[in-house]
Amino acid sequence: MNEGKTLGRVKRTLICLLVTAVFGFVYFYLELPAINLHATEFYVFAFLLSAVYCVTAVFTGKIGQPQKYRDSNVINLNHIPQPTFDTGSIKDFLRMMKQHCIVPFLLCCALVVIYLVGSLLSSVIFRAHAYTQLLPVQEGDFITDVEEISFDQIPMLDKDSASKLGDRKLGELSDMVSQFEVADEYNQINYKGRPVRVTLLEYGDLIKWFTNRQNGIPAYLYIDMVSQNVEVVRLPEGQGIKYSHSELFGRYLERHLRFQYPTYMFGTPVFEINEEGEPYWICPKVEKTIGLFGGTDINGAVLVNAITGESQYYSSEEVPSWCDRVYSADLIMQQYDYYGLYQRGWLNSIFGQKGVTITTDGYNYIALNDDVYVYTGVTSVGSDQSNVGFILTNQRTKESKYYPCAGATEYSAMSSAEGVVQHLNYRATFPLLLNIHSKPTYFIALKDNAQLVKMYAMVNVAQYQIVATGSSVEECSENYSRLLAQNGVVSDSQLPATEVTGKIDDIRSAVIDGNTVFYIRLQGEETYYAVSASASEIAVILNVGDSVTIRFSAGESAILTAKSIELK
Repeated sequence: MNEGKTLGRVKRTLICLLVTAVFGFVYFYLELPAINLHATEFYVFAFLLSAVYCVTAVFTGKIGQPQKYRDSNVINLNHIPQPTFDTGSIKDFLRMMKQHCIVPFLLCCALVVIYLVGSLLSSVIFRAHAYTQLLPVQEGDFITDVEEISFDQIPMLDKDSASKLGDRKLGELSDMVSQFEVADEYNQINYKGRPVRVTLLEYGDLIKWFTNRQNGIPAYLYIDMVSQNVEVVRLPEGQGIKYSHSELFGRYLERHLRFQYPTYMFGTPVFEINEEGEPYWICPKVEKTIGLFGGTDINGAVLVNAITGESQYYSSEEVPSWCDRVYSADLIMQQYDYYGLYQRGWLNSIFGQKGVTITTDGYNYIALNDDVYVYTGVTSVGSDQSNVGFILTNQRTKESKYYPCAGATEYSAMSSAEGVVQHLNYRATFPLLLNIHSKPTYFIALKDNAQLVKMYAMVNVAQYQIVATGSSVEECSENYSRLLAQNGVVSDSQLPATEVTGKIDDIRSAVIDGNTVFYIRLQGEETYYAVSASASEIAVILNVGDSVTIRFSAGESAILTAKSIELK
């Protein structure tokens, strides 16, 4: 008798373990939780396993059976006895739970307790100072750290505009457009010294995956953010991209990573190409550095070859220099918010808020020294519309610098730029921060309703009422330079000058504010160049027909200010 009971208990235990194992494998395969005590999804996984075991034990255990009818020939329905349970049913149930479910039940309770206690002890309420240490911030010199860049290196496309160009380019490829779509990646990287956005193709649907999976995804795109040229890079036959988000089963990127690194927690993988044009996935390795669940940070990355699936982990110090996107912009902004909010403790961030700052609601990218930096403004917690400074953070190394600079927020600058062209109904993109004449300047692309860039604007950070626009970057810069000089922000000597040589076709003079100003027009031109006698004494002896070289500040006006005149 005892042997039968023992055999029954063993049988039920094996059934419970088998059902739990099958459920665990299916759940792990589909949801891909990290087997890590710092991962919240691990606790959900373990809790579900325990719950499935307990439920299976209940269904396989003998709780009690209803009594059989005493009289099988009963015809009167009113006298059919109701099924009842044996009087020992509850005792049997509790005994069964104790025998078969006590361990998973206690495990469930322990998981809940660990999760709640771990969350509490990891919270910013108790560990505010530790949270401020996540992002070491140094104060930098904007003029020194951010050099003026030439017009052929200024990125002019945001993600939305790049997406439009990418979709249009795919439409031109008759052999691919029916089978593939452009993935919504468009990550900004530096490729061979140029700022580009790169993305790959993805399968159009399940049937197209089935018919094309053997060769993989045949190409990726990169878009030059300066010239706006779209390049389609076709991979060699049979060497297509076989590991991506649009794959299924073992080649699905997250599943491929999970089965290779079951204990790693990963951030969002980023598609990049190395300097040889080989496609890779940069998969940041996430760590919790404060208690069990607090202080999210990155500790290196796993680089996955998108073609072969080969992967290798690199610590933060060993990540190759061509990798540009290890630390995400959202993580950097979150860590700076901790830094700005809790310098004086958690209570001060709620009450008083003395010296409390946060990042603004947006960000953009700057290419510096062959790395990509995240830019975002820093403002006070109050509802004012001004920044107290901004930060630049290297997305590969997390090196961060704060630059104090009182001025308008990015959205105030965007509104100023839109106000200049309100009759055209253009919309401003989030600004890019540039160094123009040693002054922090917002550079903004102005787009029409079709998300195409039509004009550009430059807004002075400190004085956002100084707004210049132009149909080209050069024209916008020239107009901005002239406005800076007119408003006394820079002197004329600091502005770039353009030279023109020719014969004088017309010369006139006028006295303005006690100064004699000469207006000179060269042959074949309609523009007059204005120069005062005090600025150039040679102007008083010039005659029609003289050959001269005039240096002037470029612009759109019919009368331009000459910096100097040289007689030939």
